[in-house]
Amino acid sequence: MPLGPEIKLPASPSIAIVGAGALGTYYGAKLARSGLPVAFLARRDLDHLRQHGLQIQCTDGDFELQSVRAFKRPEEIGIVDLVVIAIKTTANESLRTLLPPLLGPNTLVCTLQNGLGNEDFLASIAGRERILCGVCHVCVFRPAPGIARNMSGGNIRFSDLSGGDTPRARSLVTLFDGAGIRCSVAPSVGSARWYKLVWNVPFNGLSITAGAIDTAKILADPKLFQETQDLMQEVMTASDVLGFRQDPDHPAQEILRTRKMGAYQPSSLLDYLADKPVELESIWGEALRQGTQAGVPMPHLKVLYEKLKTMVKV
Repeated sequence: MPLGPEIKLPASPSIAIVGAGALGTYYGAKLARSGLPVAFLARRDLDHLRQHGLQIQCTDGDFELQSVRAFKRPEEIGIVDLVVIAIKTTANESLRTLLPPLLGPNTLVCTLQNGLGNEDFLASIAGRERILCGVCHVCVFRPAPGIARNMSGGNIRFSDLSGGDTPRARSLVTLFDGAGIRCSVAPSVGSARWYKLVWNVPFNGLSITAGAIDTAKILADPKLFQETQDLMQEVMTASDVLGFRQDPDHPAQEILRTRKMGAYQPSSLLDYLADKPVELESIWGEALRQGTQAGVPMPHLKVLYEKLKTMVKV
């Protein structure tokens, strides 16, 4: 019998975190601290995680996990109840081999990745009926192996590809809430995704193209601040036309929230500075394509996307 949106997670589900970067380390450690059986699929940090565990530096209190279940191959983990995808979208092709060994008849897959198109990609591997998304509103980075530092935020908006607000989406809220992570349910995957793009498109992009600068410098520069507002408005318009209507005050709220972050370096900037691939297509390219196909002029996003294409590794 195929999975349906009425299928919930068990009370204490087995969980595989695919990707032990900042996002996977932060949320996976919180889930593990709450007593859930969490396994991390890691590569470069594998030995460190096994020998030294995890350290979380957090706005609501630091903590360490001395004992961490970390593995190099998905076959070592086996079938789980929930797979949490926390790798960068630039590594999505690796999921074609990483994901299947983790899937059983009732396994759910939740992506915490940035941008558009991830749910459809995962559905092509695991089946649409398994897929949920979690859109993370958090400032977190990885200063060293096995360490995640949260500067602000941490809440997640979940949605089900099979119906938005469903019992199993709510079961994810219950699960993460129980680990001390504030959560809510979005009415659709699209509404959750486009909501975050209002911030991601301007700040992740301009932080790179304006000369590797932090968010405080973007807001302090009159021209960059205006460009930020223009990009936000283009994303808002595309979101509305595509059927994901947002609060008109959302851009102003995001700017206020960003001012409180201080000199924050967005994740795409950190990838760029480390000479790592940047999530060009999922954040900027796909937003531009979907907006343009819907008839929305997006000249500012087009310029930003074209400039990023000449600067970043993909």
